[in-house]
Amino acid sequence: MHIQPSENAPLIRTDFSCPEAWQKIVAAVSNPADPFLFTMQIVDDRTYDRATVEQLVAALPGGHPHACLVVADSTSMSLTDHPLLVVDLVEERGRRFRAIAAEIAAIDNNLSIANMGFGEFANAVDESGVFRGFDEPR
Repeated sequence: MHIQPSENAPLIRTDFSCPEAWQKIVAAVSNPADPFLFTMQIVDDRTYDRATVEQLVAALPGGHPHACLVVADSTSMSLTDHPLLVVDLVEERGRRFRAIAAEIAAIDNNLSIANMGFGEFANAVDESGVFRGFDEPR
């Protein structure tokens, strides 16, 4: 398994059980709130079916320049709000939290320019462990 280099951080699908859930996730991440732009590389390839976070991190190319990767796993597909798994690649490699799809662009945009750190998002999750934005009560 090898993840192709890209100018953009990857959003990798690792669960292929529900095409409808995947379509909802792609639609939600692709239409972020202003002023954010969705620029991630969507990886929809059965090569990564059931891949673990550890396998995905190991499959990244050497010198991978991105601060995080995002995973659409079985939890993302099965829960109604489709929380995606965000994985740190810089501060505490492998640290993770979940985020609703509508917040993925904000996370990626801020991490890619080092405007915010991974911990700022990870520490702002709600009681269920999901980041829903800074304006949402925790």
